[in-house]
Amino acid sequence: MSAIQLALTIFGIMLLLMAVRVPIAVCMFAAGAVGYVAQAGWAPLSNFLNTQAFARFASYDLSVIPLFILMGHFATQGGISKALFGFAASVMGRFKGGLAMGAVLACAAFGAICGSSVATAATITNVAYDEMRKHGYSGRLTTGTLAAGGTLGILIPPSVPLVIYAILTEQNIAKLFAAAMIPGIIAMVGYMIAIGIYVRVVPGQAPEHDEVSRLNIMESIKGIGPIAIIFLIVFGGIYGGFFTPAEGAAVGAFSTFLAALLKREMDWGKFKNCFYATAESTAMIFLIFLGADLMNASLALTQVPAQLAQVVSSWGFSPIMVVVAIMLFYVVLGAVMDELSMILLTIPIFFPMIMGLDFGMSKEYTAIWFGIMVLMTVGFGMLAPPVGLNVYVVNSMTKGRKNGFADVPIAESYKGVMPFLISDTIRTLLLLFFPVISLYVLRFMQ
Repeated sequence: MSAIQLALTIFGIMLLLMAVRVPIAVCMFAAGAVGYVAQAGWAPLSNFLNTQAFARFASYDLSVIPLFILMGHFATQGGISKALFGFAASVMGRFKGGLAMGAVLACAAFGAICGSSVATAATITNVAYDEMRKHGYSGRLTTGTLAAGGTLGILIPPSVPLVIYAILTEQNIAKLFAAAMIPGIIAMVGYMIAIGIYVRVVPGQAPEHDEVSRLNIMESIKGIGPIAIIFLIVFGGIYGGFFTPAEGAAVGAFSTFLAALLKREMDWGKFKNCFYATAESTAMIFLIFLGADLMNASLALTQVPAQLAQVVSSWGFSPIMVVVAIMLFYVVLGAVMDELSMILLTIPIFFPMIMGLDFGMSKEYTAIWFGIMVLMTVGFGMLAPPVGLNVYVVNSMTKGRKNGFADVPIAESYKGVMPFLISDTIRTLLLLFFPVISLYVLRFMQ
């Protein structure tokens, strides 16, 4: 069997297992194990697993992942999401489509203390869905907005996929977070503009306006005080050089816990649930790490990734066109994979290829810019049919709710995310052809 045939067989085994709904980590581990044994035998596989598992999981940098996840769970259980939505709704409610814009703003704010797309979408859906429907928003616009807003959970730092990218490519996590700031804000503003245009072009999707009293606005501002302080402590400390990203995540988790206590939203049951949920999510991510490591090692033995890089270089395409091709591949791959699996599986293959091309920037800037482009495309994949994980999560949460409204068909939810996919496309092209947008903040971190 040739190297190309073996590599295709490895991918085929993985996709076959995924088709029968085997967990993605197990799919990659099984496919990688078969490929490794076929090339090297059982003894080398055992030795690889013996050394690689410890080497991977003993990394200090990985500690930032469970800490940011714990921070997000404390925020969810502590009622912080309700305060965020209340503030965002009071500020934006006076405009047509304002409550939907407020949901996007709440997703962005919650994403700044969460780091997970699905968690952000699920959390804000719990507090915003019924309220939006009661105010006259259609099921299509409501679910589409909440699914799209959830992607801001990974576009606005902290971002778990961005942390994983930094670990895989040995880049500075703080610099990657800084580079994601402006693109994340552009994404948020782009979504709000998309809502404003959509509710005017398509009638019957939203009420004319939702008046909010000045008193409610003042009360909501008081409610978000702890969140603002936490954000300033965590990111001010990281960028001010007072502590590392891992230390910042620990400080953030503890501060969020204190905020939940002060709001009297945290009890012993919720406290335990936060740690159980964090352990479950972390175990899932780390198992995906191990499966991806084994599959990437198996593919490396075939030498196909290196041959692929040489073939792409020989085609004479411009570096930008190579990035475009990779982004399109991510969009297709997003139909069958979640964002963490895509990054873990593909970055070891694509990153050396990108670093071998000349984009007119330093190697560090190229690595950071490519990481932001990957993040933008992964967010796109969370919405795009036929899968769109965020769409499925939000749509499933609308089922059986006792709010007097009919369940929203999945087809309606997909129609609802179309304006946001257009916004995503425009933003991705803007960041692709103008890398300075992502890299501008880094000038102040030298």
